[in-house]
Amino acid sequence: MPDLDTVVREISEEMAARADRGTVADYIPELAHVDPNRFGIAVVQADGRISAGGDSEVLFSIQSISKVFTLTLALGMIGDRLWRRVGREPSGNPFNSIVQLERERGVPRNPFINAGAIAVTDVILSGHEPREALGEILRFMQFLSKDPTVTIDEKVAASERRTGFRNSALAYYMKSFGVIENPVDYTLGVYFHHCAIAMNCRQLATAGQFLVHNGMNPATGFNVVSPERARRINAIMLTCGHYDGSGDFAYRVGLPGKSGVGGGIFAVAPGKASIAVWSPGLDAAGNSHLGRIALERLTQRMGWSVFGV
Repeated sequence: MPDLDTVVREISEEMAARADRGTVADYIPELAHVDPNRFGIAVVQADGRISAGGDSEVLFSIQSISKVFTLTLALGMIGDRLWRRVGREPSGNPFNSIVQLERERGVPRNPFINAGAIAVTDVILSGHEPREALGEILRFMQFLSKDPTVTIDEKVAASERRTGFRNSALAYYMKSFGVIENPVDYTLGVYFHHCAIAMNCRQLATAGQFLVHNGMNPATGFNVVSPERARRINAIMLTCGHYDGSGDFAYRVGLPGKSGVGGGIFAVAPGKASIAVWSPGLDAAGNSHLGRIALERLTQRMGWSVFGV
């Protein structure tokens, strides 16, 4: 088995030298200012050892990666009743498609496209004030990452709110079908803020450890979710975690994963490691260009694909 520290260092050096870096998301104005030359990676192994390289300690906006954790919270609140309000199938369309939502009468295709994540956020909000719901999400992230300094980038949240017209349209359309139960402004406020959580690669990889270990946080021995639920969250990440690039990601990387337009990707090698990579430049599907390449290199070198070597 190759030495993981060596593999991570070599991948970091290769990614730093590449000229093809993708395009930074500029439709959220605050993200347009991020340096496209950044690259970070952190791998947390089953025994807790961390291998990291590049800009692994630099904070970035996790964006849609937060949807993995809000899905986990919502399932803990209402269980499988969640699937009455959101599906589990790949979308095959852009992550903010209105056409697909209209065709399916307001029920989002899965919890990782924008409409689905807004519906999940609405579940978490029910029975709470927006500040309380957001505080619960943030505390969950701090607990999982074992880091109370994890916070929300208020500038990114405000930038999203100023420009989130498509998300507003999705939410109001779902409201017309009863999928959204709370005031739309409240639900969107919580959604924009949890997408604006700022973390570094090490924090993010640590937070996702429970999905490596059948739902258990190995540092505390605490069961975050049941083994069955952990498997199902991983399955949805594998099939839906990269929007209409999910099939290509599964083909090339072979791991459950979730991307965000901030350039991060969180991935799970079941029983082996949790992984976070970050490179702000995106491909045409909205996923980190170098992040995907780095993960492909990692799984090839380490033999970690869920489909075998």
